Amino acid sequence: MLRFAAAAVLCLAATPSFAQMVTISPEQIGQIFCISRLGNDMAPVAGLLTAGLTAAIAEAEAKNDAIQQAHPDEKPPLGDGIPWQAFPDYAAECKVGAVTLEADRATVEIAYGFPDYPDAGFTDHLQLILVAQPNLGEPLWRIENLSYANQGDLRSVLVSAFAN
Repeated sequence: MLRFAAAAVLCLAATPSFAQMVTISPEQIGQIFCISRLGNDMAPVAGLLTAGLTAAIAEAEAKNDAIQQAHPDEKPPLGDGIPWQAFPDYAAECKVGAVTLEADRATVEIAYGFPDYPDAGFTDHLQLILVAQPNLGEPLWRIENLSYANQGDLRSVLVSAFAN
């Protein structure tokens, strides 16, 4: 028993503290975003959004569902889903480009490519902010918005889609 206790103390001394955590970098968030886009499954990104962006998406989806129920024969404003990129065409390539850090904000380039049409590529930008975590000692990077290559951004589209 004494040997076990001594071994446990040595193991704990040799490993990082259990309270220490590794935060996800802006570049890693961009990589998760690209993997999600290529897989056409944005569920992994949901936990990386700010509470405000999550609420804006939920509100837009609720409005979209109400329109769909009221007019089942018509395509609702978000009939193609949340516009996670500037153009709706499926891109075969998604790569993280430059990351710009400025205080508690980061911008991550998300470059989309089409191997058969090299001139059709475009670059959107994830807008990240550091968000305080009450239960943790340090803030975490979260996606606050998405700026489109063709001007505009995700938050604005979520609002303007239901302006009429």
